Amino acid sequence: MPHLSRLAPPLLLVALVSTLLAGCGKQPAAPEPERAVRTQLVSASTASASHEYAAEVKARVESRLSFRVNGKLLSRAVNLGDAVKAGQVLARIDAQDLKLAEAAATAGVAAARTNRDQAGADYKRFVDLQRQGFISAAELERRDSAFKAAQAQLEQAKAQADVQGNQAGYAQLVADGAGVVTGVDAEPGQVLAAGTPVVRIALDGPRDIVFSVPEDQIARVKAAAGLPGALKARLWGGDKTWPLTLREVSAAADPVTRTFLIKADAGKLDVKLGQSATVVLDLPQTAGVIKLPLAAVLQQSGKTSVWVLDGPSMTVKPQAVQVAGADGNEVVLAGGLTPGQEVVVAGVHVLNPGQKVKRYVPPRTIAAPAAPAASR
Repeated sequence: MPHLSRLAPPLLLVALVSTLLAGCGKQPAAPEPERAVRTQLVSASTASASHEYAAEVKARVESRLSFRVNGKLLSRAVNLGDAVKAGQVLARIDAQDLKLAEAAATAGVAAARTNRDQAGADYKRFVDLQRQGFISAAELERRDSAFKAAQAQLEQAKAQADVQGNQAGYAQLVADGAGVVTGVDAEPGQVLAAGTPVVRIALDGPRDIVFSVPEDQIARVKAAAGLPGALKARLWGGDKTWPLTLREVSAAADPVTRTFLIKADAGKLDVKLGQSATVVLDLPQTAGVIKLPLAAVLQQSGKTSVWVLDGPSMTVKPQAVQVAGADGNEVVLAGGLTPGQEVVVAGVHVLNPGQKVKRYVPPRTIAAPAAPAASR
């Protein structure tokens, strides 16, 4: 028995260590709480989809005006937002070299005219000499050719002088029509090459409402162009809408935004250049669609989905859906659900796949007890 008493303390130590190690092990995860959720049965209904696009009012014709000749910009007579008239001088460049070239061309005309007159006088004298038999017919033909060459040189000099005169006139930048300056691209002191934009002018006349449409909606916009009242515009800060007429659709998408630029005729709409607007596309009503509140839809892993409730097990699972548009505060679905399914419409962001839930039951309102009648 003494032998057994000597072994008892080590056995007790081993048992104590085992108990401590078991206590430090990983504890089982607590079960997720049973959350109350608000649900809705899926049913087919009628919806009219509506799309809105940000737009801007622009002039139908906007010109980038530039000089036709090289030169140093001396002055610019207009600034951003100024109204201009047709024929108004907008800017000037240094025309000293152009005037010198014009003067040289004018002198060339005078020299060519003198040479032509001399050749003409010689030809007349040689005609008389040939009649008297002092010169041959060949010599007279040479004098005639010299006169015609002098006449051609005079015509060439006149044409060159006209060109130089036009070049000197190009030292002034003139407005082609009445409009408003919408951009300034050059400042006095710059040396400009021919064709360098100086000012941009939005010409008076019709206005366009310009907006961009994603690739997947361009067909809808084109189809709506033939439906009266389907395409409307609403100016920023207002509630009134005006019908639009589709005028131009870009043939290719923008390489950066991948959207198509569309221009619509503003008609008689009282708009200002650069004013913000909203283009509204109303599609005809579609029967047999499924609509859900906006709170029922969420994004998971780049996909749009909803939580579907399994009635027998009272658990939820995600199900991907396709969104077709919006109808007020509801989402119009193009697919993913069938009528009769039960979908969670509130509390969707705190759920996990397979989580047990319970249907939310609103608390009953208990009427306050009536006050006792006052004793008389």
